[in-house]
Amino acid sequence: MNDRKHLVSVEVDKLIAATKNSRNAARDRCFLLLMFRHGLRVSEACGLKLSQVDTESHILHVVRLKKGLSTTHPLRPDELKAIKSWLAIRAKMKPETDAFFISERRRSLSRVTVWLAIRTYGERAGLSLPAHQHRLRAMRAGTLWPTRGRTRG
Repeated sequence: MNDRKHLVSVEVDKLIAATKNSRNAARDRCFLLLMFRHGLRVSEACGLKLSQVDTESHILHVVRLKKGLSTTHPLRPDELKAIKSWLAIRAKMKPETDAFFISERRRSLSRVTVWLAIRTYGERAGLSLPAHQHRLRAMRAGTLWPTRGRTRG
């Protein structure tokens, strides 16, 4: 198992659970959930705009980088709950940006902030291998949408 390059669903669940009671729990839970479920790169998640998240139609418009195919994804009930929780907090911050994820300084969330958060939550969750953004994406890339995060096979 030492050469495993991705986190499995149970580990991602632990990573997301580790956000509880953290300083930016709602934002980080939403961020990790969307990143994992939709196979987002950190840059894609950091670049999300409010207009890409449609809670009424339950749709996420994913704009892919690196010549990826931009698509529309359905949002599941737990994702909608996390999104609405984050949006309520975000609205109170009154940012002047249309970035979906923002920092405490009310600016677009940076990749470095996300990398540090993923590492910190991985340590807090006691994962068997170091958590980083590529491990989240690799797991999602190996799954089918209807499997809800479980690997094929």
